[in-house]
Amino acid sequence: MKVLILRFSSIGDIVLTTPVVRCIKQQVKNAEVHYFTKKGFETLIKDNPYIDKYFLLKDNIKPILALLKQEKYDLIIDLHNNLRTRIIKNSLWSVKSYSFDKINWQKFLYVKFKAKSVMPNKHVVERYMEPAIKALNIKNDNQGLDYFIPSKDNVDLDSLPSTFQTREYYTYVIGGQYFTKQLPTQRIIEFCQGLNQPIILLGGKDDNKVGEEIETFFKDSKTTTIFNACGKFNLNQSASLIQQAKLVISHDTGLMHIASALKKEIISIWGNTTPELGFYPYQTQYTVLQNENLDCRPCSKIGFHECPKSHFKCMNDINFNNITIQLNKKGCY
Repeated sequence: MKVLILRFSSIGDIVLTTPVVRCIKQQVKNAEVHYFTKKGFETLIKDNPYIDKYFLLKDNIKPILALLKQEKYDLIIDLHNNLRTRIIKNSLWSVKSYSFDKINWQKFLYVKFKAKSVMPNKHVVERYMEPAIKALNIKNDNQGLDYFIPSKDNVDLDSLPSTFQTREYYTYVIGGQYFTKQLPTQRIIEFCQGLNQPIILLGGKDDNKVGEEIETFFKDSKTTTIFNACGKFNLNQSASLIQQAKLVISHDTGLMHIASALKKEIISIWGNTTPELGFYPYQTQYTVLQNENLDCRPCSKIGFHECPKSHFKCMNDINFNNITIQLNKKGCY
C-alpha cells in the first residue's frame, strides 16, 4: 500500500499531521508513506522515520506532478484541501483520495456570529485523522504528536550563559504569525516579572528586536534572568531548548505544537483566536491564558496585523496573577 499525504503549510499544521503518518505506517501492512510539502518545511519531515519518501515544492508544481505519476500510488490523503491539492488529485485522477474537512462554514459562523455550538468538540488532530480512518480503517493510537530532533541539532546547555546551563529554565515563544496572536512587549515583560525565573526567549529573526528589548529591561534584575535566543538558533535547535526546559510559555504558534510533541508542560496564551477552533496543545499538560470576558472573540480564525476594534483587550486585559502564583508555588529550583 503506497500512500501520498499532502500538507503544504505551516509549521504547526505539519506537526499536527504526524499522528496520521505514524498510524498509517504502523497499522497498515506494508505501508509505504510519502509526504508532499513546501521546500521551506523540509526540516519538519526529513528526520521522521515513518516517512519513506518526501517531495518538496519550490515554485513550479509540474515537474513534481510528473514524478508523482510515476509512483503509482494506491491512495492520497489530502490534509490541506485547497486549490493546489485539488490540482494534484486531478492530475492523479485514477488514484482514490480522501480529504480533510476544513469546516469552513462552521468556522465562519463561529467567528462572525460567535455560534460556538456549531464547532465540533474535537481537536484538529482528530479531524486530520478522519480521512485516513475512513480510507484505511485505522485508529488514532493516542500517542500524541511526533517531532524528531537530529543529534547534530541538540543544543549543549554548557554553551549557554551560566544561569541556563541546567534544565531549570523556562522557554517563552514570543513570536506569532499575526500581531493579534502576540502579547504586546510590555505585557510580556509584566508576565516575565511575575515568574522570577530564568527565561529563554524563542522566535525567529523578526522577533529579535523585541527579544533585545525584553532582555535589556531585565539586565540588572536579581530575580528574572533573560536570554534572548530569537533568531540565533534554527528550528531544531529551538526545539532542543524546549525539550530541555522546565516549562514552555507560548502564543498560538508552531513551536507550541512542537512543545506538545515533546510532551512539555505548556502555558498557552490566546488573543484574537480561541482554543475552540481546535488548535490547542495536544495530549500534553497545558494551561490556557485568555480573556474570556469579550464578545468580540474570536474576531478571526487566523489573525490580524492590528486589532479591528483598536483596543486589543484580548491581550491587554489578560490576568496573569493566578498562573504566576501557581508557578511560583511550584518553583523552578
